[in-house]
This record gives sequence, structure tokens and C-alpha cells, in this order.
Amino acid sequence: MTGGELLMQCILAQGGRMGFGVPGESYLALLDAMRDAPFRFVNARHEGGAAFMAEAWGKLTGEVGLSFVTRGPGATNAAIGVHSAMQASTPMILFVGQVGAEMRGREAFQEVDYRAAFGPLAKWAVEIEQADRIPEIVARAWATAQSGRPGPVVVALPENVLSAEVSAPVCRPVVVAEPAPSAEDVAAAIDALAKAERPLILAGGSAWRDTGRADLQAFAEAADIPVVVSFRRQDVMDNASPCYAGDAGVGMPAATARLIREADVILAIGPRFGEMTTDGYTLLRAPDPEQVLIHVHPSADEIGKIYTPRHAIVSGPNRMAAALRDAGLRPVAARAGWRETARAGVEAVFRTRPQPSPVDMVAVCAHLREVLPPDTILTNGAGNFATWPSRHVPLGGGRRLLAPQSGAMGYGIPAAIAASLEAPERTVVCFAGDGDFQMTGMELATAAQEGARPIVLVLDNRSYGTIRMHQERHFPERVSGTDLSNPDFAALARACGLHGAHVARTEDFPAAFDAALGSGTAAVLHLDIATEAITPGQTIAEIHAAASG
Repeated sequence: MTGGELLMQCILAQGGRMGFGVPGESYLALLDAMRDAPFRFVNARHEGGAAFMAEAWGKLTGEVGLSFVTRGPGATNAAIGVHSAMQASTPMILFVGQVGAEMRGREAFQEVDYRAAFGPLAKWAVEIEQADRIPEIVARAWATAQSGRPGPVVVALPENVLSAEVSAPVCRPVVVAEPAPSAEDVAAAIDALAKAERPLILAGGSAWRDTGRADLQAFAEAADIPVVVSFRRQDVMDNASPCYAGDAGVGMPAATARLIREADVILAIGPRFGEMTTDGYTLLRAPDPEQVLIHVHPSADEIGKIYTPRHAIVSGPNRMAAALRDAGLRPVAARAGWRETARAGVEAVFRTRPQPSPVDMVAVCAHLREVLPPDTILTNGAGNFATWPSRHVPLGGGRRLLAPQSGAMGYGIPAAIAASLEAPERTVVCFAGDGDFQMTGMELATAAQEGARPIVLVLDNRSYGTIRMHQERHFPERVSGTDLSNPDFAALARACGLHGAHVARTEDFPAAFDAALGSGTAAVLHLDIATEAITPGQTIAEIHAAASG
């Protein structure tokens, strides 16, 4: 067989079944092999969108997300998805076409040194230089993407390797076992929590399964211990649980920050203690926290990287949650008030005052809380608007959140498309800002072609709102570069053969959402958040005041 055919057979052997990409002449032999394989290639409109789809698909399924792009511009366009996968610890492989080996080192057309370009962004970047090593490198790529701290791998595919005749055998499936805690590890964690007056569980990271989430919730509720989740990991814990105490992320509520500061014991299962989760590394003292820190992570390299724990436990989140559930811990009446105070901070979020805009997102989210099925998948890109799906629509249980831990704009629409293709029976709702939408909005054409049916809510305030907010804070009355003159987003959806509607008033949203649900296609609802044109120097407060009339 050819190298391309062998590569396709190795991908199938590892369980690969869907990939996202943009076709290119540098990997024609692989595209040809896909034609006769039981494999779905989703033809995206931009490599950045394709890489986002692969990352979101890997996050949703727990399998290795796959993306295929051409050399040079294709690879560099896809870099945003690789970076997002690394920041989110998502298993992913980016296959990149490459110039033939006989041209390497001459700065041939679209030639890039992928080891150098992706070395800092990925867990491993490699170029296959001999066709008979395809099985070896594919197996290692799969193992690397899933083991320890999961993450992205980049595999470069020279044209001559893909077209070469080869007789090497197909690789066997890779099995990556989730590390488990020892009995001593579990006993130490239970003992520390039992002695605590203000214990806190900080849950996050990747590789959580439904069983792990359920076990975590069962343990926390039995022990009456509050659970805070790390940045954009709200679906790790059922938000309706009396033990759910909010998320440690962008715009962290003061109540959540106070919980972390005042806790005397923190059991951290899965997080890597990034900037957002620690409020700029201020909630815990580095390197020796004042709190008793028990850090559980599947990679020993992540433990002690920033904070030195009292107890270091190398374990996957699901095995640790199961061990804690089995060990059990009885609640202590004296700390019931601690858990109740923690929960009160979350419930206060739902009492947010109405917003002074034509379409009030407080009311929109209240409606969504009532009508969304319990297995809904929510997605979002990056911007202030992301607080609506993450804090105003309960997640966890059967609901999932696909959001960029990297803070990448444009993530939500590709993620929603990938989710809808993987789970067509589930409702998928994407929250997108107006600037956010325009980075990957043409992937609506991908949704139309592939039959994906997400509902995209475009929150239109005619500005890069987050940056505008920072400008007003740090450079008052010197706003520049953040105004947007936007297209008719609903008309764009209709141009792609999809459902599109403009929502100008809060009271129109329920009917518009019902129509979107029943449309049978993907849908875009263009929500007016500010109807008046933004004038230079106008503040967000003035925009809202003008919009509210």
C-alpha cells in the first residue's frame, strides 16, 4: 500500500472515526485513502476553524481530536487550535502536509520546520521521514496525546512519504491507563479533609468522564464539602448540587475568591493552577500556600510546578473521585455553615439585575434555564459575553460546556458544529459575541454542508466589548480601534441556507428560540444588545443608557 493508505489504516486502528480539515495538495495521498475508509472527513472553511473543531471534539468525547491541514499557511492557520488544545489539556493530533524530503532545507514553496514552529505549542512535534515508520510514529502520537497531561501532537507528512510504496504492518491500538492513587494517598486526603474546618475541593483539568463527575458529586455531597471548579470547567460538577460553589475564572466573583483564600484545606483534583483559576496567582502564596494543599494530577510534572503541595498524588481525576467515593467521609455539623455560605454565592449570580439593553440577557438565560434539555451542550468563544453561558445557565449533570481555556475568540461556532455532528440528537447552543462571530462565522457553510444543527446566539453590542471595557478603565476618553460596523448576521445565516432571525426585544426571544429549535437546520439569532450606533469615545455605560431609551 502507499504511505497514505498505511497512515489511514493506522488512524482507524487507533479508533479514529472523524477528522476536521481543509484539503491541500500536500497530502493528496492521504485524502485519497480516506475516500474508501470508514472515516468522516469534515471539510471546514478555514484551518483555524478545523483545528477548533478537532479540539472541541476531543474535549467532548475524551478521544483524540484529529485535524488535517496542508503545509505552510494551512499549518500556521491551524496553530490556534493547537495552542487551545495545549492550554486546555485536550488530546489532539494535527496532521500537516510537508514538502518532499528531496526539497527540505531549501525554503521550498510553503516549507516550514514544524518541529521548530510547533515545539513550544505542542507536547510533541515530529516529521515522518520514512514510510515504514508510520505505524511507530502514529502509535506514539496517540499515546503522547492521551498520557500524563493530555495535549496536542503535530505530525508532519512529507509528500514523498505519503506516496511511497510500503509493506509495514498496521500498528495495534494504543492503551493508555489512567493512573490511580494508592491507598495511602487516599487515606492522607481523607484525613486532611476530616480535620479541616473550612475544606474546599477545587476540581478541573481534562479527561473527566461521566462516572468521575458523578463520583465527585457523590463524595462532596456525602461529606458536605463545597466544590469550586477551575476556569471554564463548569461542567465537571452539577451546578444544581448544594455543594457546587462556583467557578474560579475570568471575572471571578468575590465570594469565590474568598472561599479559596479562607479555605484551610484545598483538595485540587485535576487543575494545573493557571492564571485565571488563581486570580493572577494571588489566591495562593507561591511556592508555599498557607492552605494545606493536596494536589491530584495525572502528570507528576504538573505537581509542584507553581505551588508546593503538602500531599502530592499522581492520579487521574476519575480514579481519584472513585477512590474518595469508596472511602467516604461523614459530614461535620460544625462546618455546615461553610458549605451553605459557599452555595449562597452561586445562587446570588442568578439574581443579577436586568440589563439595560433591548435584549436583556438575564431574561434570555432565565428562559434557557427553563427550556433547555438536561443534556444540552453549550459552547462559547472569548469575551465578556461568555459569562452568560458559564454562570447563568446551570451546567454539569448531563450538560456540557465547550469553551476555550486559551481565551481564543472564534472558538464557539466551530465547537458547536463539532458537537452537533458528534451528538446530532442533542441540543447545541453557541454564545458568540459580534466580534467573536466574525472570526469563524463562515463555518456556518460547513454546518450547512455537513448537516450540523447548532443554534448560535450572536450578542451584538457593535464593539470588541472586553477590550473596550479595558480601554475605558485604563485609557478613559481615549477609545480607539474597538468599534465594529457589523453585517446582518441573520441574513448571513440565510445566505448559507440556514435559519436566521433578528431579535430586537427581550419579549421576542422565546418565540424566536422555539422557531430556531424547530427549523431543522443550524440557526443564528441576532440579538440586539445595543441598538444605537456607537460614537467615538462613547462608554459602555452610555451605550446601555442610550439603548434602554
